[in-house]
Amino acid sequence: MGLMPRPSAVITHLEPGDLRRDEPVLPRVARLLRPYRSKIALVLVAVVAAATLQSLVPFLTRAVFDNALFPLDGGPPRLHLLAWLVAGMCAIPVATALIGIGQNWLTSTVGNSAMADLRGDLFEHLQKMELAFFTATKTGAIQSRLANDVAGVRTVLTDTATTIVQNTVTVSAAFVSMVVLSWQLTILTLVVMPLFVLLQLRVGRRRQRLARRTQESLSEMTAITEEALSVSGILLAKVFNRSESEVARYREANRRQTRLQVEQAMTGRTFFAVVQVFFAITPALIYLVAGWIVTGALPAGADSLTAGTLVAFTTLQSRLQMPLLQLMRVSLDVQTSLALFRRIFEYLDLEPAITERPGAVALDPDRVRGRVELRDVRFRYPEPRALSGTTNRDRFGESGVRIEAEPESEAGTGTGTGTGWALDDISLVVEPGQLAAIVGPSGSGKTTATYLVPRFYDVTEGAVLIDGHDVRDLTLSSLADAVGMVTQEPYLFHGTIRDNIAYARPGASADQIEQAARDANIHDRIMSFPEGYETITGERGYRLSGGEKQRLAIARVLLKDPAILILDEATSALDNETERLVQEALERATRSRTTIAIAHRLSTIQSADVIFGLEDGRLVEHGTHVELLRSGGLYKRLYDEQFSRTPAGAPWCDPRRADVPL
Repeated sequence: MGLMPRPSAVITHLEPGDLRRDEPVLPRVARLLRPYRSKIALVLVAVVAAATLQSLVPFLTRAVFDNALFPLDGGPPRLHLLAWLVAGMCAIPVATALIGIGQNWLTSTVGNSAMADLRGDLFEHLQKMELAFFTATKTGAIQSRLANDVAGVRTVLTDTATTIVQNTVTVSAAFVSMVVLSWQLTILTLVVMPLFVLLQLRVGRRRQRLARRTQESLSEMTAITEEALSVSGILLAKVFNRSESEVARYREANRRQTRLQVEQAMTGRTFFAVVQVFFAITPALIYLVAGWIVTGALPAGADSLTAGTLVAFTTLQSRLQMPLLQLMRVSLDVQTSLALFRRIFEYLDLEPAITERPGAVALDPDRVRGRVELRDVRFRYPEPRALSGTTNRDRFGESGVRIEAEPESEAGTGTGTGTGWALDDISLVVEPGQLAAIVGPSGSGKTTATYLVPRFYDVTEGAVLIDGHDVRDLTLSSLADAVGMVTQEPYLFHGTIRDNIAYARPGASADQIEQAARDANIHDRIMSFPEGYETITGERGYRLSGGEKQRLAIARVLLKDPAILILDEATSALDNETERLVQEALERATRSRTTIAIAHRLSTIQSADVIFGLEDGRLVEHGTHVELLRSGGLYKRLYDEQFSRTPAGAPWCDPRRADVPL
């Protein structure tokens, strides 16, 4: 077998399962925007330019009153100067509006691009997570973080940063202008601002807690929707007459979501009402204090307080109200969004348990012999790594379908040796080209053993080897190319039959797809459909029969053409005629490749080169069909139990056949 060096995957310094909770959220959010530095710089230039232009308006207003309409020297109105001042006051809004259009395009581009990057990074990271993560996490909860949580931070990424900068510049320019006009009136305007800041911080912390609870509730609703409204969920509810209870469960989650939404919406409303009242009455107070200054009741420089100054100051004060309110609201929005960012980063910070070692090598697909060895293997399922509000708990697995590996994942609960091991001291070898079968009672570790070969899980002790190489030393991509699998319940996505088969090799030609279908005994059936290979399979392939789905899955793996094939009870629950078709397809699939088959129906594996018997996570026997019948162990017991329940006259399982010694 040839090995080709290939760059290893980038692995952080963290151990698998750790979370980088010590890193602040805001710097990480800033890194999302780093690729768009040039556009952000243009946004800042636009913001400063617009704020600078707007800060000129009050001074033009003062000039209109004190120099054009009512000159301080007592002369007549200066209409020529007034025309220029009015022209300037009209030009400024036009210029700021044009700047605003460009600024909005830039911020929308940056924000939505950063959000797309975040969503893509999250999806890519989830694709790298190990199988155990998904068996312990609700599919709806994952979908909620991809959709609802990322959408929840849209405003922060698209508008908030710009709003903060814009309003900060506006408030700063207005404050400087107010001080220039009258520092005494400025003190009156800003005297209670520290109190508002403290109140705002308290409100923000409360809204942050509520935001997290609201998103967790929304995740629960999404999970219920995904479970209950999938094809499997609807079928399950109808079969067991649980539709009303599912509706009640959804309504309860919906009511909780509504309460949290209302509570979140109302949090801070009283605070903002007080702020708005203060800003509304401040001009009246300004006029009162100005009167005291003009009459000399307050020795604060009455000569500098002209009518134009007073009008300009109150104009600035009214312009200051909206930016300050927006800054306060944006600050609360940021604190709320931080809770959503933390939820997203929780997933991004989960290190995959299955990773490539530094210096991992790639299997040469043309030189893989297919020798599989489990050497002194012991395996215990790791603790599930599901985050808050995402666990499956007492619900079914994905779409209401029980996952075979799940019962074995609970150490000490009817699986393994009773000591917590799902597999205990397993050593076996499957030679290249052999058909090896694994049999045993439910929960004996059959599926677990096969899941170790493609590294769906890593062994706790010992090693799994392909052609003498530890699978942990191989690149994940080359390992996936070398191993194919047909499961008991194959997954078909909602698409055409052609697309479902071609999923194994996207670049396959129509002739290659058709040949794979012929080898899988499904071509004639496909051509009997009105739309042939363009027939839509439906959600999870529900428009097809079980045998049709199984043969499509076989066609898919035949198109992939792996060196090692794993069959996980691929002919269970099929009628005799369909089983015959599937069995013929499997016989073609197993030619010239190493095959490991898990079977409860022992009739399907009697011709296997070697049969391994597992019980309570231990390998208790191995040999051929005839040898194991003679030995009188586990296989003989399973054989007798199965065929004693079979109706008389079934030739494929008659224990009195000439080739079966009793």
